[in-house]
Amino acid sequence: MDSIYQLRHRDVLMLCVLALIALGVIMVQSAASGVTGNVGWHWSSTGTRDLMYACVGIVAFLAFGFTDYRWLSRSREKATTAATMVSHALKTPAVWAYLIGVLLCMAVLLPGIGKTVNGAQRWIQFGPLQIQASEVGKWGCVLLFSWLLARRPELLKHFGGFLLALVPLGVLGLLVVKEDFGTAALIGLCILAIMFVGGVRFWHILVLLPPLLGAAAFFIHTESYRVKRITAFWNPFENPQREGYHLIQSLLSFASGGITGKGLGNGIQKLGYLPEDTTDFIFAIICEELGIAGATLTILLYLGIIWACWNILKSVRDPFGRLLTFGVGCMIGMQAMLNIAVATVSVPPKGLPLPLVSYGGTGLVITSAMLGLVYSVGRTWENCSDELPQTSVDEAPAGATA
Repeated sequence: MDSIYQLRHRDVLMLCVLALIALGVIMVQSAASGVTGNVGWHWSSTGTRDLMYACVGIVAFLAFGFTDYRWLSRSREKATTAATMVSHALKTPAVWAYLIGVLLCMAVLLPGIGKTVNGAQRWIQFGPLQIQASEVGKWGCVLLFSWLLARRPELLKHFGGFLLALVPLGVLGLLVVKEDFGTAALIGLCILAIMFVGGVRFWHILVLLPPLLGAAAFFIHTESYRVKRITAFWNPFENPQREGYHLIQSLLSFASGGITGKGLGNGIQKLGYLPEDTTDFIFAIICEELGIAGATLTILLYLGIIWACWNILKSVRDPFGRLLTFGVGCMIGMQAMLNIAVATVSVPPKGLPLPLVSYGGTGLVITSAMLGLVYSVGRTWENCSDELPQTSVDEAPAGATA
């Protein structure tokens, strides 16, 4: 029995990621085949593009998974003054990931650069490539705060330092919230969770909640369609042909799917009835065609990622690795939960895709890369001896890689 191979936490992570990507390719192709107007399986250009993005995503997962994640935060000098602190930050890849995200989120708001799709200006076109700037900013923010709180944990000891640490979050949030309120809210929730795990005092967050809720209410009321989404959520059948249409069609997908579903490719809602069936409401297509069984499998795969992240986190001796693992797991878990909640009409529509499953190049590739970093954390630390000395963010123990 000792010779039987036992799955390590990082192996579970890889299996769940690959399974979700494969599920996404299958379900996006099934949903996209509905443009032909016929029930069944018909290969489409959307399915081809999604398969290409999936292949790139798998390569990104493996590439980042088999490199040392610590290059993102490693420094060779100790910051003692404000000038050296800035110089040190500008030499840190995690900081540059955030800065690139901010620059892209600024560029997407400029006329002639940002591309509008379905009434929202969220994309930048680079030839045949279309980049969603908020996705870059979202994950850049996770990297920045993982590095910042690991490098300067003393910032969280005082309320002034806590507010100072929130400045990068505020900058990115203001850039994203105008065109993508759901992503801005998701980033804010995840970063506050990272800060709480990183050591911020609970009363600091409580003091911050009222102004944050006030700001959220303000940005909701500045756009009439957001108010209509909330009112439609309370009673979708009040206006079934307009604001309530998405929600009603999603509920019909669940009702018609049953336990085992109608069968792969045999869904009806994808035939023009359910909008955004390859992105925001892909979970409804899963439920219609694969039933409760398919929905349960999908949820279990996300729980597998969260479980793997939690167990990898517990084995890590590096503050940056711990916070990075928690941040990635938290972001994936929150986004999946919100997407499923929207599809089941448990919360108002947010416009958030289902991670690794929904159609979309930028989100799929970057999310895969970030999960690859978690795999790298597990590969580095899972097999380390408990006798290894505690190391700083800047130091890498010899022979730590499994």
